[in-house]
Formats: sequence, structure tokens, C-alpha cells
Amino acid sequence: MANSMTGFGRGEASGSGYQISIELKSVNHRFLEVMVRMPRNFSSFEERIRKTLQEKFQRGRIEVHVNVVETEERKRLVKVDNDLALSYDKTLKDLALALHTTYETDIYRLVNFPEVLSVVEPEIDLDALWGTCAEALLKATDGFGQMRRSEGEKLTTDLLQRIDFLTEYLHTISERAPYVVTDHQERLQERLQTLLGEVELDGVRLANEVVYFADRASITEELVRFDSHLAQSREALRSNESVGRKLDFLVQEMNREINTIGSKANDLKIGQQVIRVKSELEKVREQIQNLE
Repeated sequence: MANSMTGFGRGEASGSGYQISIELKSVNHRFLEVMVRMPRNFSSFEERIRKTLQEKFQRGRIEVHVNVVETEERKRLVKVDNDLALSYDKTLKDLALALHTTYETDIYRLVNFPEVLSVVEPEIDLDALWGTCAEALLKATDGFGQMRRSEGEKLTTDLLQRIDFLTEYLHTISERAPYVVTDHQERLQERLQTLLGEVELDGVRLANEVVYFADRASITEELVRFDSHLAQSREALRSNESVGRKLDFLVQEMNREINTIGSKANDLKIGQQVIRVKSELEKVREQIQNLE
């Protein structure tokens, strides 16, 4: 079954002193686009996350939200810049000397100067933490993929039903097609008879005109190609591949064939079926925009 491009999934995992939660949501897109939002100090995971999603999905704009929370108090260290503190102290002594005043070193004042004291965050073991992130990502992609499959099944069922409708309309056109020529011959003969009155019709000339019309109005090739496109669409929908682009192309081809059928047949009853086919193809086109 084909997959939908819309979906949502969430996963959580804990380890290495952190809890990581990941949310995935996607909307329609012509290609695969992955947007990752996560804390800056864990940005090294971004490419791994993107690669994981690229291996699992083919189309859609996927937004990834990564939230990281500490679960354990980490030991922070205070670092003293001795050289900077001594430099401040020497500068203050020189200033006091220049101003002819006294100066006594005050350590409590020195540590309040900028950058003398700084808090050092302990290093994060990113390799170990990636395992936690990968676990959360796996849970998120499982739910995300299941939702896309579920939505895809509904879309596939609807599209297969619409293809059945198109097949019925095409069958009606096929049944009507042979009568287009005979109806044209009868109308032509009636008009000529009205115009000529008692004058005898030229049977050869009439036959040639009918043959010319039959050749010009033949829609056999278009019907065969349209039927082939319907068969390919059914096969694609029942496969497990990414079929959105292929179906989009097939719908374009079917639109081209039905337009040709309508213009060549020049028949009221066929024209009515052509309108139904175009209406149904538009609904199919709208639906396949949601398929991966």
C-alpha cells in the first residue's frame, strides 16, 4: 500500500544523565525535506538524524523537534584566571601610585572583575548520548511511519474506488464509440437527401466521406492507452514503493487522452462521459498530492 506524506510521531528515552524527547511531523512536499530543531550544544546529532530519516522516507517536509533535559545534577567546576587577576592587581597598584594614594590587594574585589572567575561545564559524552537519542528517534519514527501507513491505506482505498469509476466511464465510452460513425453516416445521408431531393446520392462519394470521418474520429488508441494508465495506477497503489510522482504523471497522461477523446469523437453521449472522467481525474489528482 502507498504511504501518506502527513504524519506525527513522538519518542522518549533516558540515559547518560539526560532525557531526550523527539517529535516528528510532516506535510506534503514534492521532495524530501528534513528540518531539525534542537539545542545548539547537541547540533552534532543533526546530520545523523537527517540521514536516519532519509533512509526511511522518500517524500514530505518533515519537522524534527528535539528536547533535551538533564536528569542528574552534573558537577560544575570554577576556574580562576590567575594571570588576569594578577594583571588587574598590578594595574590597580600602578593607578594608585600615579594618583599618589594607597592601595591594598583585596582578593574579594579582584574576583568580581570580569572573567577572573568562570564556571566550567563538564564535558558531555556525545557518543554515549547518541545511543539515547537514537532510541528516542526510533520510537518516534515507528509511530510516525505507522500513521503515514494508516493514512496511506485510506487514501489507497479511496483512489482504487475512483479508478473503478473511471474504468466504468471508459467502458461506457468504448461501447458508444462504434455508433459514432454510423450516427454520422445517417445524419450526413439525411442532410444530403434533403438538399438533393429526388437526385440520386453518389454512394461512392458518401462512402469515402464516411471512411474519412471514421478515421478522423477513431478513439481506439486513446482508449487503449487510457486503460493502460489505469492498470499501471492500480499496480502502483498496491505496491510498497513511493508512488506519488508516478501517479501524478499518469494522471497528466490520462487527462491528455480524455481531452483527445472528447475532441475527436464529437459525440454528445461520449462528451457527457468525458466530463465525468475529467471531474473524477481532478479528485484523483488532489488525493495523490498526499501520497509519498
